[in-house]
Amino acid sequence: MQTRQTAARSLKEKQRQEREELILQVAEEVLMEKGYYDSSIDEIAGRVGVAKGTVYLHFPSKEDLVIAIFARDMQTFLQGIQHVIALKQTAQEKLTAMLEYLYSGLFSKRTQLLYTIFNSAELRHTFMEKKGCLRELWEQISSLALALLEEGQARGEFDPEIPTSVMLSTFFSLLSPHSYERLVVNEKMSGEEMVRYLTRIYFGGVLKR
Repeated sequence: MQTRQTAARSLKEKQRQEREELILQVAEEVLMEKGYYDSSIDEIAGRVGVAKGTVYLHFPSKEDLVIAIFARDMQTFLQGIQHVIALKQTAQEKLTAMLEYLYSGLFSKRTQLLYTIFNSAELRHTFMEKKGCLRELWEQISSLALALLEEGQARGEFDPEIPTSVMLSTFFSLLSPHSYERLVVNEKMSGEEMVRYLTRIYFGGVLKR
């Protein structure tokens, strides 16, 4: 009897996870098609084929849906970048690979959404309040970048007189949705070109003379 109940609970949980993943996939499609403001839970529910209340059972608000999408993206990015940098030799090559991976992945898929969030003070505030689920992942990415900067200093690649905290802050300032929107989307610059120019500017400042 207990085994049957356990199996039923496992099946129910599997169905719940599959439904949640389907909601995320459809929400991603709607958000990419229409942008943040013109997307609605009603349309997402309609495309999934469930009641609006079912979507709210999984995600209490549209903001929570977007945060869940970004959390999934960042987890995928973290796993992917760890694989990519393992194939590189120097700290500079590894940091460059991190930028390339981000600009060709997360930014290329989320440009409109990121731009909307960064240009709305209200949305930025909302996401800052709700970003607890993203903080741990972002800290892992920051720790990875910091470790690469420390590795570069230890190997004599980077200027030992520049604090790694300053180098880290400057490195992450390169990850700008505004710059991506202006240069890649509006001026039709390729992501590869943008990364090449950004790394020339960045490493021109931190490399050991």
